[in-house]
Amino acid sequence: MEAGAHFGHQTRRWNPKMKRFIFSEENGIHIIDLSKTVHQLKKAMEAAISIVSKHKSVLFVGTKKQAKDVVKECAESCQEFYVAERWLGGMLTNLTTIRKSVKKLETLEKKLASENNEYTKKERLLLGKDQIKLSRNLSGIRGMRRAPGLMIVVDPSKEDIAVLEAKKLNIPVMAIVDTNCDPSLIDYVIPANDDAQKSVKVILDSLAKAIKIAKEEAAPSRAEEAHERSEKEHEPKKSERPRRPRKEPVAEVAK
Repeated sequence: MEAGAHFGHQTRRWNPKMKRFIFSEENGIHIIDLSKTVHQLKKAMEAAISIVSKHKSVLFVGTKKQAKDVVKECAESCQEFYVAERWLGGMLTNLTTIRKSVKKLETLEKKLASENNEYTKKERLLLGKDQIKLSRNLSGIRGMRRAPGLMIVVDPSKEDIAVLEAKKLNIPVMAIVDTNCDPSLIDYVIPANDDAQKSVKVILDSLAKAIKIAKEEAAPSRAEEAHERSEKEHEPKKSERPRRPRKEPVAEVAK
């Protein structure tokens, strides 16, 4: 209650599809049923653990002012990917192009870090501006070389393009969904106030902890798999195995 997760939007702005998660109405504001929030959050945490235990990555998405800092903090706490500034069209559906932009960012960083005076002050200034712009938009997904196994969204009505891209690729989506949102495209709906930073933090912290638990539990099996791979790599291949010395035919002694 202290986080304000139960406060929805004005009743005139509601989405009827959220009716099952609404407890009451007070002073023209919808009140979210927190018992359902807790129930849905537990289901979402279980799903996150199941997905991450299969060695799949997670992408946190939240670009609104109230969410961006929390999204970045929670994603980094569990070492997952995030988009907190701006969703670029094709971040999932055109990942190859996004990877090219990441490589461009890495090239710019190398140029700016170089001590060679091959660039003028003006050129370095322009390179710096490009680097800042790319870093702002791509820093949270630099290591993302394939589509994630799960997307966690704050306010799907604002991040509608991200949600649609995830659905095209059959990536499950869990989201903090307020009373003005359409929950129909969300696989794991967590009904809560998506405008209060405390509310967003409580929920994302819980999901981040679940992800960390899944990673800790999966760590031994990953170590075993790595050990098995290492052993197989060091096994001599058939062509490398020493051949037995060839027996020369014994000449018959003439009788």
